[in-house]
Parts: sequence; structure tokens; C-alpha cells
Amino acid sequence: MATLLYLSCPSLLPTTGTKDSSSSNLSDPVHAKNTGFHHSVIYPPRRKDFEFFYRESVRRTILCCKRTNLDVTVGEENKKMLFLGMDFGTSGARYVVIDEDGVICAEAKKDYPPHQITGNMRDWEKSWKETLFSLLGDIPVSLRKYIVSICIDGTSSTTIIVDSATGELLSTPFLYNENCLDALEIVRSIAPENHTVCSGSSTLCKLISWWNSHELDKDTAILMHQSDWLLWLLHGEFGFSDYNNTLKVGYDPGTGSYPPWLLSQPFSGMLPSVKSPGAPIGYLKDDIRLQLGFSRECVVCAGTTDSIAAFLAARVNEPGKAVTSLGSTLAIKVLSTHRVDDARFGVYSHRLDDKWLVGGASNTGGAVLKSLFNDDMLTKLSEQIDPSIPSPLKYYPLPSTGERFPIADPNLVSRLHPRPENNVEYLHGILESISHIEAKAYRLLNELGATKVEEIFTAGGGAKNDAWIKIRERVLGLPVHRAVHTEAAYGSALLAQKSFGK
Repeated sequence: MATLLYLSCPSLLPTTGTKDSSSSNLSDPVHAKNTGFHHSVIYPPRRKDFEFFYRESVRRTILCCKRTNLDVTVGEENKKMLFLGMDFGTSGARYVVIDEDGVICAEAKKDYPPHQITGNMRDWEKSWKETLFSLLGDIPVSLRKYIVSICIDGTSSTTIIVDSATGELLSTPFLYNENCLDALEIVRSIAPENHTVCSGSSTLCKLISWWNSHELDKDTAILMHQSDWLLWLLHGEFGFSDYNNTLKVGYDPGTGSYPPWLLSQPFSGMLPSVKSPGAPIGYLKDDIRLQLGFSRECVVCAGTTDSIAAFLAARVNEPGKAVTSLGSTLAIKVLSTHRVDDARFGVYSHRLDDKWLVGGASNTGGAVLKSLFNDDMLTKLSEQIDPSIPSPLKYYPLPSTGERFPIADPNLVSRLHPRPENNVEYLHGILESISHIEAKAYRLLNELGATKVEEIFTAGGGAKNDAWIKIRERVLGLPVHRAVHTEAAYGSALLAQKSFGK
């Protein structure tokens, strides 16, 4: 029956994609939706082996049978499906495995190992790669054979330039908060006024900075984001990203394409093809699968950014609802019916189905707290804070010089003085000051035209701090809740689940 159904549904037949203009529909997120019988998987170019397409057609047939309530016999192993999400943040990574109902089956986290290269520069790619495979090895062996899809989120604007001929990095990674002011004027000269890319920390500034500072042959150079690169380690297919990560290189999620002003640049050949977050790219590489005991049916999907994954984890679906992610940085997103982009303030919009996630990311947050207090001190001091009493201390806590949002100023200096002798008072002042930055950010989004915020859910490590939630609720003047699922890895697991139409 399954075979007959497959033959009778032309939309289930596999199609291949290329990177040229004749297949521009492949980079349009609209074409990655589930519509009736159409489960529009975008296939990777260069992957033409028959087995790949055969296995995919079988999976599609099973999906089609399920949607039409037809009886289909599935192997014992396929009766249980698990989904793996991984979050690579600023200081460490986490994995979450969920089942078809979204129940967590396993989770763990690791800090990045301190690999070093010349000077004080950290060898980030080695740290990320080691952590990736260490976490995969930590997943219980009994669960691995049931994992059918994998998705990874990474820090927004963390940029990697790779030689597609060798897989080698052509420079050290440009981190999410790194400013390339040498390229900012060039970006402003080619992009529309106040475009999202018109910020020193944008992916486009980092790409142009690299392009102008390297004389080597660039024919095989390609642009990758942190999650793109980590996913590539798993599936081995070059040239893919998602429409969340590519926003800050200039991709327009409204039109589902790169704009003409960007495609006319000499480096446009480095730009990746764009998929919907969670869209399948390819199967887990055989050597990894055999070594770790994963299923041969395990699909690796397009990723997203950490703040988007945190928003998805909170399962917010009504305009006016917002998510504040309190991790190493402070990231906010409000679900809006209107798109808002303004580089003057570090504001940008990500597409989410027929709505927009409007927000930005500040450099303030947990990284500042961790530089001053250890985890035990933070817990004990927070318990002594009376959140109902405003702190008289006015700070602007930053881990280093420079701010992205709600003030876009690469020269803004951190302000953490005067410091009182009492550490409880000091922590109270810092938490309250970060809360005021958050309040300023939400007011700004409202002034710029985003849907007015009515309720805020909290994700990230800061969501565990009860005193801070109460301080924020007082400062913001809005209901503030802890999200049921506070980790971005859970949001990535939901995207992995989405790839199977769940």
C-alpha cells in the first residue's frame, strides 16, 4: 500500500536543488512548509546517491500515510522517534532529547574546554568541535538509535570563513559581539539606511572585513555561521544556512531572498543557500553514525540562533507575548504582527510563520555577573535581596566596552561603580540595572511600532533567580513568568521535531 501511495503522489517524488538562480524557490522559506500531502524537503546539491533519495521517499510515504489515516506497517525501530536539540552559547553547550510529545528524555550540558592559540586568543573552533562530540557521546546509548533528527542553534552573528575545498577555516571565528568597524562605512554605503546589517557586529561587516584583509584566493571561500559549521560537521554538506542566521548578512525573510544590492557585491558567491530553520539538509555522516550508534535514518536539519531557539522553547504563540533570555547576554523577542528593523538601535525582526519576532540582544547579562560572583555566591546573595525595594544604584553593566541594544554604541563603557561594601546591595543594584535596560528595550520596540508587550516569559539561566524575576516584574510593570522550558536546546529539539511534521 505504501508503495502504491508513493507512486500516486507526485509531490512526494524527490527533487534536487542547486545554488543558481533557476532554483531560487529552494531558498524561499515558504517552500519549506507542510501543505497537505506536500512535505517540501529541500535536498542538498551534490548529494545525488540513490540510497539517500530512496530513504527519504520512504519517510515521506510514511508521513503521507499518517496524514490520510492509512494503515502502514513501520519497523519496530521507527515506532519510537526521538529528536535532538543542541544549544551552543557563549560559554558552553547543552543537549536535550525529546519524544514526539515534547517530553524530555535526556539532557546535559558542558562548558567549553579552554583551548588556546597564540597570545590570549582562544581556539574557539576546537572548543566547539570537542564539545559537540563530547555531548553526542553523553547521550544515553539506549536512546541514540531512536533519534531521527538533529538541530543545533548558535550565537547570532558568530561568523566563520571556510575553504569549501578542504574544510579548513581561513581565519579565526568572528564572535557574536565582535565589532568590525573597519567595514562599517562600506556596509552603510551599499545597504539601505538603518538596515539591520548597518552595525559593526553584523555578519556582513565581518564578511567584508575578512574579504578586504585577505589577499589569498577566495574562489573556494564560503561564509558559515556557528550553527552552520557545527551542523556541517555532522552532515558534510557545504553551502547551507537558515533564514534566522542569515538575517544579519542581509537576507530578507520577507521576500525569501538575498536583495539585489547584496548579490551585486564581489563576495556574493560566498553566501549560503537558505532554508527554513528545521528543514532537513542531509543524513548524519556514516562514520559518526557507526561510531556512536545512531540510526541510519537520522536527519540533520538547518539550525537557528540561540535567542530564537529560546523563544521557541517558551512556546509563545500570541502577539504581545515576549521572551527575555537571560543567559550570558540579555536577548529579548516580542511576537509582533508588524516587522520592525532599525540599526540605529540594534533592532531587527526574524520571521516566524506569518508573524515577526522583533527584538535585539544587549551585551549586558550573566557574563557580567559571573565575572563578579560565582554560582554559589549568586544564589546566597540573591536570597537576601528584598525585590520589593528599589535599589538606588544606577549601573550599566557590560563585560567589556561596547553595546548593541537598546543602545547601539561600540564605544559605550561599562559602569559598575560606586561599589558598596555590602555584596547583597551590590548584586541588587546590578540586577535592577539590567532590569532597567530590559525595560528600556521593550519601550523602544513599542515606540518603533512593534506589537505592545503584555506579558513576558523568561528563559536562560537567569530564569532560575526568583528575586530577579520579582525585581523585573516591578521595574517592567508587566507580568513576568518563568517559561516551562527555559533552555534554548529545547527549542532546537522542537525544530528537529518539526522536520518530521510533528
